[in-house]
Amino acid sequence: MMDSSIYLSLGSNLGDRRTNLKSALGKLHEKKILLLDESSIYETEPVEVPEQPEFLNLVCRVQTELKPEALLRACQEIESELGRIRQEIKGARTIDIDILFYGQQILQRPSLKIPHPAWCKRNFVLIPLAEIASDFRDPVTAKTVAQLRRESPDGARVTPQKNVLSPQE
Repeated sequence: MMDSSIYLSLGSNLGDRRTNLKSALGKLHEKKILLLDESSIYETEPVEVPEQPEFLNLVCRVQTELKPEALLRACQEIESELGRIRQEIKGARTIDIDILFYGQQILQRPSLKIPHPAWCKRNFVLIPLAEIASDFRDPVTAKTVAQLRRESPDGARVTPQKNVLSPQE
């Protein structure tokens, strides 16, 4: 059964960040992942490793028949295809794709945790997610994205940019 409340967070801070995001969105279809909705793009300051370039981030809602682990593999394949090299944890990257939610499922596996463990502590996720899914309820806290956004202690800067389909940054 397809679930239409699967949310992914995408970020890029190396190379042509906008093109990296657009390319990643385009590659979802190749992996049998249907893009249903996407947020605006936001420029964000790096949070946990501050000595790196600023990110462009967005959140999208997708639909797929892939199970969570297969979806994770597909996202990692897209990252590799777009030149991501995993050198430093939370370091600079051409593209990063995280599974935020897979419907109301809660998974705690060594390789995959859903909901994403830090999603509600990061404005670079909360702000774009609130744009497209403010009423979505976190399966762990039962709070809406809008409530968690209001409660967020994160002070990191998140600046809206032009739409992803815009040719200029």
